[in-house]
Amino acid sequence: MSQPLTADIRQSKPFSMDVHLQCGPGELLALVGPSGSGKSTVLRTIAGLHQAGEARVMCGEKIWQNGRTKTGLSPQQRRVGMVFQHYALFPHRNVLENVMLAIQDQPRDVREPRAREWLERTNMTGMEQRKPAQLSGGQRQRVALARALAREPDVLLLDEPFSAVDQQTRRKLYRELAQLRRTLKVPMLLVTHDINEVQQLADSLCLIHRGKTLQQGKVQQVINAPLTKETAKLLGHQNLIPARILRKESAQTIHELESGELLTGPPCEFPVGQSVILLIPPTTISIADSRQPPAGINCLRGFVSDAVGLGDELSVRLRLETVTKALRFRVPLHIARQSGITAGVTLDIRIRETDIHVMASDDD
Repeated sequence: MSQPLTADIRQSKPFSMDVHLQCGPGELLALVGPSGSGKSTVLRTIAGLHQAGEARVMCGEKIWQNGRTKTGLSPQQRRVGMVFQHYALFPHRNVLENVMLAIQDQPRDVREPRAREWLERTNMTGMEQRKPAQLSGGQRQRVALARALAREPDVLLLDEPFSAVDQQTRRKLYRELAQLRRTLKVPMLLVTHDINEVQQLADSLCLIHRGKTLQQGKVQQVINAPLTKETAKLLGHQNLIPARILRKESAQTIHELESGELLTGPPCEFPVGQSVILLIPPTTISIADSRQPPAGINCLRGFVSDAVGLGDELSVRLRLETVTKALRFRVPLHIARQSGITAGVTLDIRIRETDIHVMASDDD
């Protein structure tokens, strides 16, 4: 029976790390963070390829590594399937042999049928005798995945597995991994920089920065409700406005901007008077009627400092008249044309109050 994975990884050198994560059976956890944040080191520690100064890695009740007692299982004993960014296939071996090498502890009459089974499940039937140099990037990645799964691992680790293939191939591999996941009941960790990839594939997200876990939770929970301004920026959020909790009403919170203007948001846990940061998702911003002064709940005016066409959308940067911040959002191109949105024009917007997210200010 599959078991959950938990990892507490601490070290002071060669660089500082303080990472905590957990991943349940059948769950795909995405490890996200800037380059150099320690994501691959986390995978290597779980696999037994890196000995962190103080790490505790457990799969179910079995201790894979205990840094305090300097004990642990070897990489072979951990039964980890690992897919590397650049495949790590043996160039002088054919596809079938590459997969069979992952299960050398089994007799040949077991190894070959199992290797063929996983090649079939990864859509590589008919390619068994080809060498890696004769395969496309997507095909090499499928072989690497078949090799990892042929071990019948207790944990599957994916280290940026889609970064070396083109966009069309990547979409195909997404679908194939999603189909495979229906039958995979082991914890799966995916290292990636791509938030779109996370949203398409992952169940949960662990954000790591400078070797430290900042936040872990369900994907949409972390993306839509980051705990800090630092986390919000790392996730790509741009509309972060300083404010103060002015008062609370039955089902609303009234926020006062630095200009004295008010924005209404949903109930929040922060007390009246506290400085906060308002995260305003671009999807909550809509165009108001510019023929009249902005009026009503959450109406603001500004001028368009930048407007760039991106496909069938216009990417807009709106410099607010009374707040020293800009808001960024996109408008369908046909609406932008109808509204005459170009750089330099004045624009009135309305912000949907229910989706404003509130975070503590860094000053507190």
